[in-house]
Amino acid sequence: MFEFSQYLGFLLFLTILTIGFWLMFFLVSFIFYWVTGASWEMFKEKRAKKRQEEQSIKI
Repeated sequence: MFEFSQYLGFLLFLTILTIGFWLMFFLVSFIFYWVTGASWEMFKEKRAKKRQEEQSIKI
């Protein structure tokens, strides 16, 4: 079947694979959070600028 060194190699492979999966999961979620927050802030800035221009036109 497996020798002990092959068993340790297999466990090392599974460990690296699992760490890689969770790191990818974390980075993708972080990038999604970052893009969503930046888009929301840009939308709020544009909306505030538009309101300020409307205020200056009324005065």
